[in-house]
Amino acid sequence: MTAEAQSSRLRQTLSRRESDKGHEKQSHEAFFSPAPPARLAVLRLCTGIFSVLYLVLRGPHWLDISHFDSTRFLPIGVLFWLSSPLPALVFQALTVLCLLTGIAYTTGWRFRVTGPLFGLLLLLVTTYRNSWGQIFHSENLMVLHVLVIGFAPAADVCSSDRRRSSAPVPLRAFRYGWPVRLLALITVLTYLVAGLAKLHNAGFSWATGDVLLHQVAFDNMRKDAFGTVYSPLGAALVAHHWVFPPMALGSLFVELGAPLAGFSSSFARIWVPAAWLFHVGVLAFMAIVFPYPLFGVAFAAFYRVERLLEWRLLAPLVRHWT
Repeated sequence: MTAEAQSSRLRQTLSRRESDKGHEKQSHEAFFSPAPPARLAVLRLCTGIFSVLYLVLRGPHWLDISHFDSTRFLPIGVLFWLSSPLPALVFQALTVLCLLTGIAYTTGWRFRVTGPLFGLLLLLVTTYRNSWGQIFHSENLMVLHVLVIGFAPAADVCSSDRRRSSAPVPLRAFRYGWPVRLLALITVLTYLVAGLAKLHNAGFSWATGDVLLHQVAFDNMRKDAFGTVYSPLGAALVAHHWVFPPMALGSLFVELGAPLAGFSSSFARIWVPAAWLFHVGVLAFMAIVFPYPLFGVAFAAFYRVERLLEWRLLAPLVRHWT
């Protein structure tokens, strides 16, 4: 090999290395880039309002578990160590305290204390409720998001704390960016886990649609037999096998392709609507509601939600809290 050829190859190698370093740096900066404090504050408001309403609507049902037979109690998750149910008054007090701290979390009052406390209490009461039999997977992502935001500086603006503080707040900072990226990453990982579970239980035969067809048929038949709400649409479509393979492939695209949305904003613009439509399909064909993603709160971290503060309807709130 001539000296000129060796020199040319060396330049190409160095060029590739610099290009690789540039891509790595760009990926690193994209994930750890700073963000405005208002973005994290709006995410606090969204998750707080949703969680408080969820507690209000589900609270009466949760308090009924004080009348359950103790033999139904099977502690899970962070409560695995419990050997017997909590006294009814203790759980009722924890639920009320969770609701009160949820209001403080939402308004950003004494957030350094109420933020983490609400996240931990929400984890506690939802885990305790799920230790009585039926496990509500629809709560998991909500609780994880509240925990992340509760331990983040999410009340530096648009909060009761901000009204009492005169400390300057940066326009953008890393400490506001990493929680937002973490929220998005947690979201996509939950979908990936669901997709891997499908492959583990059914293999790639899931893509043929047979497993999904049987699941829709069984779920609606069981609900009809027990006199609960079922999906007439799902029950009717069971007779049309061709409908289910495209839906099965679509669900695998949403779940197994989810990690790409955590690192590519371009792919996220496709994935988020697809994931939302996935939940619309679950509601339409099986009458199963996942309210957190259906109302869009689960996907809020993928957007510049601080723009919501520019709405005329929210202007009085912004002036009150800034």
